[in-house]
Amino acid sequence: MPTERQANSHVGAEAAAKLGWWHAHRFLVLRRISQLSILALFAASFLYGLDILKGNLSSSTVLNTVPLSDPFVLAQLIASGHWPAETALLGGAIVLLFYMLVGGRSYCSWVCPVNIVTDAASWLRRRLGISKTTRISNSLRYWLLGLSLLLPVVGGLLIWELVNPVSLLQRGLIFGLGSGWVLIAMIFLLDLLISQRAWCSHLCPMGAFYGLIGKLSVIRVNARHRERCDDCMDCYKVCPEPQILKPVLKGAANGVSPIIFASDCTNCSRCIDVCAESVFEINTRFTTEVENKK
Repeated sequence: MPTERQANSHVGAEAAAKLGWWHAHRFLVLRRISQLSILALFAASFLYGLDILKGNLSSSTVLNTVPLSDPFVLAQLIASGHWPAETALLGGAIVLLFYMLVGGRSYCSWVCPVNIVTDAASWLRRRLGISKTTRISNSLRYWLLGLSLLLPVVGGLLIWELVNPVSLLQRGLIFGLGSGWVLIAMIFLLDLLISQRAWCSHLCPMGAFYGLIGKLSVIRVNARHRERCDDCMDCYKVCPEPQILKPVLKGAANGVSPIIFASDCTNCSRCIDVCAESVFEINTRFTTEVENKK
């Protein structure tokens, strides 16, 4: 059980005190650098003609050479009856292969700008001590994913892309969001006041899509030293998908692997940051039990 000091401290405070501030925040900082750098490169292309990364999160090119296409957008386009150009298909294949390696929902934590909004809501929720939350089924996002792919079949249009908060926020930060800010504010308030992690963990069809891509991904978070866990609960408080933690932390007696194989994991690595006992680490799905015990 957590000590009184752990219960009254901010999340990650014990890790910062024991291991240093950088160790307790390194993956959070690196994620923010990744997310903001991607936005900055898109903006630099539009504003200054610096074409390192040109386009948007749906379709772009690196150095005017390597195409990148969002496979979720391509899936909607094909469903609408429009076959993408070969360059777009190549870009989609590149992105698919990348996320099949690093984990599909790494997109959610390392690229998606809406993650910054929902993380801010989660942080403020903890600071204000808001514990009440409305329960939303995790499966709802998969129903919304199916609907986002069905509507183009019926209407011939990419309906989801008209209201996709990810696309709206990315384009809005560069070109001006206008009324789109209302949608972003609604997501923030939804996560803050109504249901914890409502958007990313329960509603976003993009997250559901990328989770399916990452089912067989190589890079995984590993609770390699789970015997050290002191039940401080800090990892549960920062994890966007806390239901994935208990099996790997408490499943040793039942022979459950310490590797997080759940496709819901976003590989955000905040569990690594905030754990004062260094229970977690980045590893691969091929790590053996023998290697875990070294």
